[in-house]
Amino acid sequence: MALFGTPVGHSGSPAMYNFSFQHDGLDYAYMAFDVTEEEMPKVFDSIRLFKMRGGNFTMPCKNIAAELVDKLSPAAEIIGACNAFVNDNGVITGYITDGVGFVKNLELNGVPVKDKKVVVLGAGGAATAIQVQLALDGAKEVNIFNVKDKFYERAEGTKAKLAEKCPDCVVTVDDLADKAKLEEAIKACDILVNATIMGMKPHQDVTLVDKSLFRKDLVVADTVYNPEKTKMILEAEEAGCKAIGGEGMLLQQGEQLTMNCLLEKKCRLLSIRNFRKHRQNKYIHKRRMRE
Repeated sequence: MALFGTPVGHSGSPAMYNFSFQHDGLDYAYMAFDVTEEEMPKVFDSIRLFKMRGGNFTMPCKNIAAELVDKLSPAAEIIGACNAFVNDNGVITGYITDGVGFVKNLELNGVPVKDKKVVVLGAGGAATAIQVQLALDGAKEVNIFNVKDKFYERAEGTKAKLAEKCPDCVVTVDDLADKAKLEEAIKACDILVNATIMGMKPHQDVTLVDKSLFRKDLVVADTVYNPEKTKMILEAEEAGCKAIGGEGMLLQQGEQLTMNCLLEKKCRLLSIRNFRKHRQNKYIHKRRMRE
């Protein structure tokens, strides 16, 4: 298994996957290859040649990957991009795991999305995947808020695609700067999602939602996992909301890939927290050895 894209040197995926494979006694390895969009046709030749079972695509290769796979999952087809693949005897299927991982994490926290009204802040890659998956899984409404940039246009495109593919889900797109409209939507929704980088380091002191809008029957979810609890999540907890951080989404993305790739074997990705603890213990051991 492998990750393809550029740059990939910073990725923690190889360490996380390999740690989990070793823990479960599986004869698998996960590597990272720095490749450009132009090199992607050769990447697919290599995947088939070496019978690579599956893996991931990262920027800037997600869109070209969707053109090169043999099949696409429903969400990946709507979005026109894929960040994961499974190779079944030379037939390569592309998936988009952001949305599936997010929705699965909500379900594991006791929050089903069917028939729910959801406000999603953001219209980037992860946000789009979440919006599409919410609609595919039966959300009643998906209200998208984003600043008026190129991603706003993407959100309008997503709205048009979902009107065709998921007509039972009402999708709206509004300017994030329209505070009155945002307040109205949050007051009427069941689930509020931050799918922007706000709250992520170095923006950890930023939240896009005034805490006065939080109420006890509102579910507040974040896609940011570093820090583990963003300012928005902390304020939601203080208000008595059910608050769900982004760490579980990251883990569920990995588990979705391993479940698709390793159907014949049992593989459980260990939690990110346990993996961090493993790395911390390893660092402490090395430091002690030097002393």
